[in-house]
Amino acid sequence: MSDNQLATPQHIGIIMDGNRRWAQAHGKHTTAGHKAGFEALFALLEPIKERGIPYVTIYAFSTENWQRSKAEVTGLMRLLHWVVANKVKVLKEQGVKVVIIGDKTNLPAAERKALERAEAETAHNSELTLGVCFNYGGQHEIVDATRRILSKGVAAESVTLESFAAELYAPELPPLDLVVRTSGEQRLSNFMLWRAAYAELVFVDKYWPDYSAEDLDNVLAEYARRQRRHGK
Repeated sequence: MSDNQLATPQHIGIIMDGNRRWAQAHGKHTTAGHKAGFEALFALLEPIKERGIPYVTIYAFSTENWQRSKAEVTGLMRLLHWVVANKVKVLKEQGVKVVIIGDKTNLPAAERKALERAEAETAHNSELTLGVCFNYGGQHEIVDATRRILSKGVAAESVTLESFAAELYAPELPPLDLVVRTSGEQRLSNFMLWRAAYAELVFVDKYWPDYSAEDLDNVLAEYARRQRRHGK
């Protein structure tokens, strides 16, 4: 790997936090905050590509988010359908491949089909892979991977880090090099716990809808200053 690749994260995870507080600060409905958050994401994809980052994964909807108010959850599901109807074509044209990360088995049929459509219509793209954590929880992912290994009758002594990682959701995605969380909160909130094991963490005191390419460059500069030892 070249020095330039070492200085540039190959896989960024983004916890897009602060949409609701942004909406409240602007006197808008919560759903408007979430929509503004997705618009901020779409505006950032080209800058991410231009900076040579091949993978980015976002935390779109967690397994815990079902506990939010019925009105907010309904709004988020409607927003999902809006994104698929209006943005997947754009992603396809940009060369962005969508990969859904999470438990699809217990999703409502309409939402599952929408996510599968996004994956199918962008499957042949290769300029940037956009991982979308939907109905996702890091602990659930690890439990599900364990169940899959046990269901195959694999002997305990045969389980390795590599064989376990192969049972994660979307196992083709590499470990995270960098995790960015906005809104000033400083926690992972069950986000990609396995892949974030050695990720650099950067917390930004700005609501996600206000996040820009300039903020991305600031984070990348911070990342380049870090010394990644991986425990060595």
